[in-house]
Amino acid sequence: MKKVAFYTLGCKLNYSETSTISRMFEEKGYRKVDFIDTPDIYIINTCSVTENADKKCKKIVKEAKKISPDSYVAIIGCYAQLKPQEISEIAGVDAVLGAAEKFRLIELLDGFVKPAQPQVLASEIQEAKRFNHAYSLHDRTRTFLKVQDGCNYGCAFCTIPLARGKSRSDSIEEILRGAQSIGETGVKEVVLTGVNIGDFGIQDGKRVERFADLVEALDQVEGIERFRISSIEPNLLTNEIIDYVARSKRFVPHFHIPLQSGSNTILRRMGRRYLRELYADRVARIKRQMPDCCIGVDVIVGFPGETEELFLETYQFLNELDISYLHVFTYSERANTRAAEMEEVVPLAVRHERSKALRGLSEKKRRYFYEQQLNKTFTVLFEEEVQEGRMFGFTENYVRVSAKYDPVLVNELKVLTLDSIEADGTVSVREPEHIIL
Repeated sequence: MKKVAFYTLGCKLNYSETSTISRMFEEKGYRKVDFIDTPDIYIINTCSVTENADKKCKKIVKEAKKISPDSYVAIIGCYAQLKPQEISEIAGVDAVLGAAEKFRLIELLDGFVKPAQPQVLASEIQEAKRFNHAYSLHDRTRTFLKVQDGCNYGCAFCTIPLARGKSRSDSIEEILRGAQSIGETGVKEVVLTGVNIGDFGIQDGKRVERFADLVEALDQVEGIERFRISSIEPNLLTNEIIDYVARSKRFVPHFHIPLQSGSNTILRRMGRRYLRELYADRVARIKRQMPDCCIGVDVIVGFPGETEELFLETYQFLNELDISYLHVFTYSERANTRAAEMEEVVPLAVRHERSKALRGLSEKKRRYFYEQQLNKTFTVLFEEEVQEGRMFGFTENYVRVSAKYDPVLVNELKVLTLDSIEADGTVSVREPEHIIL
């Protein structure tokens, strides 16, 4: 029985796909082991959102060969689709598989016998037309369920359409079947993932269903307590979706909405499909309907043409917005994108300064949001992570809490009152005096 280990870089979508591929290996008689357990095969699922992710891939291959020098190393994922030849030249790599091939790697690599020369099995991205079902299981307390793949947008900074192909989706019927199977395993929370999940509903190049209909259908699934929407474009987050989540039985009050810039000038340069006024409107509507809703924001700093004045526009816009935290990305040039050819390049040192400023703002936003939740009662889903006798979990509105470790609480939902913010930024909890459901 050959041993196989997996390593995943990047997003929740990658985690869902790695988990599914690992189950395919186990079904074929392979034994899944940890990275350090001298596996016979390594499968490395890569990301290529930033240059740093590319460098990480090379480092992981190097570490794998230190641990198991005779191992077979296969690279899949976004970086593998974008730069297959470049990856094949990394010392220790035996195979590179593209977007159309990665779910067939057991069949294509036929026993994982080391070749004389690295194999490159990466079709043109136009060949990635099929939607491959995927969900994570047993990796974390919550499950990541893939409902959509690819993207038809053409943002100036982004390589994802080149790495994953055109927008395509599973059917609502198949997703419901998958969700019911997940529920039978005891999973309490499912996170819906995709590249552009608000664009859900395209099958064989035609729109046949809508994301709003998927949300309504999943809300009826028995056996899963919570559904969480991972990330949704502001122009696709409709009033209908917001209003439904506000009255939903199972969808939690938490949205992650990419902004990328608070300057309309930069949004236009980026090729985004909205202006900041629409974004502010979405946030305002959410907060009217769900005052305790958590709202996360993606933002890119240092995009070409971002002057100090335009950066301050973004900072002020975010500072005044009723949001809960930021994911800050320092712009990095990516080959074959329009942004890489743009003039008015922002110096790296300035990009890093601006990232630091926004990360500081994020900490203030998160703390203020947490302070607003104190002495309120929520349902906490506790996770397996334990540090120094403390365990951790998340409320439905994504406040991270800590409590004294109790093995009975792992993967359990418990109604608790938020007490105070700890030195590590988590929130302590206490038993509620009155449980109000």
